[in-house]
Amino acid sequence: MGHTVHAVPEAADRQRLDVFVGNLHPTISRAYIQKLSKEDQILVNGKPEKAGFKLRTGHSVSVPDMSEVTGAEAPKINLPILYQDDNCIVINKPIGVITHARGGTGTVEASVASWLRHYVHGLSGERAGIVHRLDRPTSGVMIGARNPETLSQLQKQFAQRKAHKTYLAIVEGHLKQPEAMIDLPIERNPKAPARFRVGASGKPSQTAYKVLQESEHFSLLELKPATGRTHQLRVHLAYIGHPIVGDFFYGTERNRLYLHAAELEITLPGGDRKTFSAPLPSEFTNLLDND
Repeated sequence: MGHTVHAVPEAADRQRLDVFVGNLHPTISRAYIQKLSKEDQILVNGKPEKAGFKLRTGHSVSVPDMSEVTGAEAPKINLPILYQDDNCIVINKPIGVITHARGGTGTVEASVASWLRHYVHGLSGERAGIVHRLDRPTSGVMIGARNPETLSQLQKQFAQRKAHKTYLAIVEGHLKQPEAMIDLPIERNPKAPARFRVGASGKPSQTAYKVLQESEHFSLLELKPATGRTHQLRVHLAYIGHPIVGDFFYGTERNRLYLHAAELEITLPGGDRKTFSAPLPSEFTNLLDND
């Protein structure tokens, strides 16, 4: 495999090595770039460096020829647009669509990120414009940024918990309390790294729930997470004995995961505070009505 050498410009001073390479190859996943780094295939001034190495202006970065990988483009998809302006775009993400590419090489899958790439300006990389994420099996509201200034502003609101999300979920059984706060720390499961669990050494995690409707075997809940841990809602509800219907990780598999990002309240550039809503999927009402 041949290499291409790139000089680090002043604009990329102190940028992480994997970020720099990702900007050179927007269709390559960050995980794959990190894999190349671990294999000592990415060189800085002739020496292998870790993915997190901070580059300086004038450094020479040697990158393997990835033409075979970058030659493949993600299949085109159409995503339902709920709102758009010059700064941002809001969609209703369908189930089955990933937010951004995962690790791998030539396998290219359509994602929110690959779709969003056609709407952004001044942004590059595999996650260009991605502000937050939804799991593949979760549907609902997502907001993307169309320029660097908006990306920074929106991401800051999520980090500071100023963006408020409301989910709807159908869970197994009936809850004893019609309304409560689940306050339990969440950690990665060391025996199954792709999964998470409630654990004393985990990160603080809070989920407020409210029962909206009950059928014979199920309950429709409104969920308001105060924190944003991976799989937080799924882990919390499974732990209290009411897993989300269709949760193949923490419950029982079904035709879909009955978790939907129904609303997102956030401040747009210019100061307008807006709430975006995605309608409840028909599968939810069908499940409750036919129970």
